[in-house]
Amino acid sequence: MYARRVRAGLRGWGGVGAMALVCALAVAFALLLPHTQDHPDGSTGAGGRGGAEGTLAKADACEDPEAQSLTPATVEGPATAAVKKRGYLSVGVDQNSFRWGYRNPNSTAETVELEGFDIDLARRIAEELLGSPDRIRFKAIPTNQRVPAIQSGQVDMVVRTMTITCARLKDVAFSAPYFLTGQQVLAPNSSPVKGYDDTLAGKRICSAAGSTAYEKLAADRASGNLPASADISTTVPSQLDCLVRLQLGQVDAVVTDSALAASQAAQDPTVELKGKRFTTEYYGVAMKKDATDLVRRVNRILADYRQDGGWKASYDKWLSPTLGRDSESATPPTPRYK
Repeated sequence: MYARRVRAGLRGWGGVGAMALVCALAVAFALLLPHTQDHPDGSTGAGGRGGAEGTLAKADACEDPEAQSLTPATVEGPATAAVKKRGYLSVGVDQNSFRWGYRNPNSTAETVELEGFDIDLARRIAEELLGSPDRIRFKAIPTNQRVPAIQSGQVDMVVRTMTITCARLKDVAFSAPYFLTGQQVLAPNSSPVKGYDDTLAGKRICSAAGSTAYEKLAADRASGNLPASADISTTVPSQLDCLVRLQLGQVDAVVTDSALAASQAAQDPTVELKGKRFTTEYYGVAMKKDATDLVRRVNRILADYRQDGGWKASYDKWLSPTLGRDSESATPPTPRYK
């Protein structure tokens, strides 16, 4: 009933466009979201047809970036001690990714809370560290500000569909992976675009600034694996802004994570995923490079979250309606540590 109500409320160009435009404006002003949820209710692959799947890791930088995290531990260090002394966890999140981190416009609560798969994980981390899922402050972070927000200390961590890559490992530390995904193309149902192939020739493609999608597009066009006539100049602060551009006819296709693309297609029945995902990527919780004790603690929490059914329950609630119960993303990735 809940899922049907949400889909009904978000269906169509008008409903999604209105929500997305509001969210886009909100992100423009809300690098820092002064919203503390202390409520008692707990409130890439190659172009061309049939391109092979690949990863975004560069061979000369590192191998298997998702296997570079530290082994789990519960010992307390300076980073976790600082969080406990402050009394709350500061987490960078999205507030406009349907079913990941968003404000449900159909909520009957007086205050529309953030909810979604990433929000569930952030609350679980707060509960394990501080004894309550409500001892948390969410800050809305645009895609291209995730790393700066961590490095500057604006947040303790980012839980925001953030892909673990070799390039990012130079700037931040990551937990073990908590979700498997990859890049995919989203376009109108009637579009001649068939996927990440030569049907993108001459098409205007939107991606989020600072995203692995844009990095892949730029690298493939430079190497000739993406048609040279493909226009990749349209980048936006948040990937949902691409859906707005697509709805307004300002771009012809969107490239984003398959999990996010599926959520957008669920919001708007006039668009669909085209072709298969053409990269393999893993989301991780990002933290400061020197916060080794916090990284180990989060990895311990993730291990428990997988084992006690918390991860699966969250997936079934938020992502199963769009990704399905039999998707390869429906099982948490098996962690590997360095």
